[in-house]
Amino acid sequence: MADALTLEVAHFEHDVLTGIYSEETGRPQPLRFTITASLKPPPRYDPETPLEASKNYMDLKFAASEALPQGVHFKLIEAVADHICDTLFVQDQRVLAVTVKIVKLAIAENGEEIGITLHRERR
Repeated sequence: MADALTLEVAHFEHDVLTGIYSEETGRPQPLRFTITASLKPPPRYDPETPLEASKNYMDLKFAASEALPQGVHFKLIEAVADHICDTLFVQDQRVLAVTVKIVKLAIAENGEEIGITLHRERR
């Protein structure tokens, strides 16, 4: 089994213009994101290893917030997830795979998590 490093941002909430129903269009709705990015790590991390030897996990949060285009309405949350994957692949060639879980908070009635999980590997 090969060495792997997985960075994660879990349960990050951000409002996004998304949805297909009339009550969803034209205004942002809250989404909860869990994002993981897999990288090949260096042979070893020691106490003095610089950040450049890994990836800043705040980049994952950025991909699900500021990197989403302002004013663009995504009909499907799958398209939001794809945009996040694309952003992370473009940011860093070391990213081998990305998994994005999105939960639509506005449609939950009893605390259930309704949404999708998209996994993409670098092509």
